[in-house]
Amino acid sequence: MPVVPRSFFSRPAEDVAPDLLGCLLVRDSAEGRRVLRITEVEAYAGPLDPASHGYRGKTPRTAVMFGPPGFLYVYFTYGMHYCINFVCSPDEECSAVLIRAGEIVEGVDLARVARSGSTDRDLARGPARLTKALGLGREDNGRDLCDGGALTVLERESSDFTVATGPRVGVSTATEIPWRFWIEGDRTVSAYKAHKARVRPSATPS
Repeated sequence: MPVVPRSFFSRPAEDVAPDLLGCLLVRDSAEGRRVLRITEVEAYAGPLDPASHGYRGKTPRTAVMFGPPGFLYVYFTYGMHYCINFVCSPDEECSAVLIRAGEIVEGVDLARVARSGSTDRDLARGPARLTKALGLGREDNGRDLCDGGALTVLERESSDFTVATGPRVGVSTATEIPWRFWIEGDRTVSAYKAHKARVRPSATPS
């Protein structure tokens, strides 16, 4: 499958987010290859979005978000977890998509070691679990997702699913914005269902 081009990410995060569903995140390491099929995401619109890390402008922590699209933004949360985001929008505009959940479709044994005691359904069912299952951390901040390197996003094989949308999870502001997107009925999507989802047809990456 083709690598998702940088132009795909050079759009507002709320447009990129639903198009990422079903795409594959490939992680190559010394241990081997792990592949995640993305099933749940959230969009954050930078300086326009009070729930975004980029809302107050560029800082050393958020500098990657203000750079070119198609790079990885990693942040540390709750003093124990890493989460990953794909940088979107043209250079300096700052928006990003949080990768919330997915299905490990290759390298399951490696993910099981990283997430000892987890069921296969829960290996990457949540943003912190996902990052741990893939073996990603602070050192991966700023990785290029479009250069065909050790961390790559591939176009999805099929768009034969329905995309649902609802409020974002774990934010204290702008909670009414329905920028959480997931594959309706997928077992790896997180259980959070604060409001009934609005359902929309799936889109094709471009």
